[in-house]
Amino acid sequence: MEIDELSGIVVDECIALHRELGPGLFENVYEAVLAGRLEKRGLSVLRQFPVPVEIDGQIFDPAFSVDILVEGRLVLEIKAVERLSQTHIRQLLTYLHLLKQPVGLLLNFSHGTMKDGIRRVSNDHNSS
Repeated sequence: MEIDELSGIVVDECIALHRELGPGLFENVYEAVLAGRLEKRGLSVLRQFPVPVEIDGQIFDPAFSVDILVEGRLVLEIKAVERLSQTHIRQLLTYLHLLKQPVGLLLNFSHGTMKDGIRRVSNDHNSS
């Protein structure tokens, strides 16, 4: 499945989930329900996926956890904040860089409509 098709499925599920639950819940609620819906659609989903970081030959395991990893390649970062900041975008970019993945979705469920809470982030780092 192409990354754009995979992203489309995630966005559709996020919009449907937001319509049902609305804003105002904690991030872990949206994360759990979204993961369940994606699994129900037959996708491989890993929640709180631990990621090691290697620096100067030393491995730090786990250095951080990705909220949701879909099909081993689409990184989802779930937020429930009033407003996304550049820090949230940089965080996702760093995750993409360290995982050597091209695309991630920053999903903020606190907006009035989910459409306003979706940011597609592309990894411009060289993966070599």
